Amino acid sequence: MSSVRPGTAGATRACPHCKAVILETAAVCPSCKHHLRFDDSVTVSKREAMRQVPLRVEGTVLHPHDADAYEYTAVVVIRDERGQEVDRHVVGVGALRAGDKRTFSLAVEMFPHTGGVAPRGKRRLS
Repeated sequence: MSSVRPGTAGATRACPHCKAVILETAAVCPSCKHHLRFDDSVTVSKREAMRQVPLRVEGTVLHPHDADAYEYTAVVVIRDERGQEVDRHVVGVGALRAGDKRTFSLAVEMFPHTGGVAPRGKRRLS
């Protein structure tokens, strides 16, 4: 996480439902999909219209029917413009047995900062 002051672009807080670190301006938690506050429909529509998804990657792994079990770790790494690691998270682990299939998806969603702050919930600075 970044050391961004509350109310500025990139400020974060913990989701009160799942405790995931989310943007302070989020009306819906991107992790658990719970509503955090109820914005009027015009505000929600405007924000959704401005949403961009500049990166979307999806891939499927099909484990051969005649192979031994393999374990996997799904890791997301974010690097800055200099190639230095900004953040790293293990997002899932598991095993693939003969004939198992898993599909992995990654999407980066972007919204213009509206300047709004979350009316309740704990803000998180680091």
